[in-house]
Amino acid sequence: MKTHLLLVASAAFLLTACASKQPAPAGKPASRSTGPSAEQIAAVSPGLARFTAQTIDAGLWNRPGLSRRDRSLITLSAQIARNQSTELGNQIAFALDNGVTPAEVSELITHLAFYASIGNAMSAVTAARSVFVNRNIGIEALPAAQGGLLALDEKSEASRAERVEANFGAVAPGVVQATTDVLFRDLWLRPGLSPRDRSLVTVSALIAVGQVAQVPVHLNKAMDNGLTEGEVSEALTQVAYYAGWPNVFSAMPVVKDVFSKRPA
Repeated sequence: MKTHLLLVASAAFLLTACASKQPAPAGKPASRSTGPSAEQIAAVSPGLARFTAQTIDAGLWNRPGLSRRDRSLITLSAQIARNQSTELGNQIAFALDNGVTPAEVSELITHLAFYASIGNAMSAVTAARSVFVNRNIGIEALPAAQGGLLALDEKSEASRAERVEANFGAVAPGVVQATTDVLFRDLWLRPGLSPRDRSLVTVSALIAVGQVAQVPVHLNKAMDNGLTEGEVSEALTQVAYYAGWPNVFSAMPVVKDVFSKRPA
């Protein structure tokens, strides 16, 4: 019994080792401000406490191949896409510690309203609002509602719109028109996220909810926007822990096929 209690206490200590708002050093776990406390996790599931502290916090988040900032973008995308609101406040705070700006958090939520649903985005707003208030982050730190769009690649967009119209114009003309007007001529051009990061967010969210049919188009776009094979590979590893192995294994054949068909 004493040995068991010692293991529980040790796991709880590992989970609470980082309690300040300063950026978490390599190997240190994120602080927990929402959901079950470290002690509650360890008291219910010592195994989960060990895996969280050792495998995820000290291991996964310090793997080479992606910055901790990118890992935070991926994790937030997966959790918003899956509407995991209990953990979301912790991860938003951790993302800010890892170098994601308040403007990027805000824009990520806006983007995922279209790729993970308005409802999931509203849940994310609630979680983010608590973090922003706690850190005195005001509206002046967030992207504008409208204006100042990035330049559009007219040739590429015309080609995309023509393909979609040919395939689905007769099926759902409203969706086809909104895809052009709202998504690719507005949302994707907002400057709150770089094109590379916006693609990383999109691909991560799609994989996290098993939408593998949409992955080829967006993964190719992501790589056109600067995401490398190595970064995609490591993104899969990150998503596996936050969205489950089955979703990642379902996506891996699709990712492999995209890699094989990209120009050398």
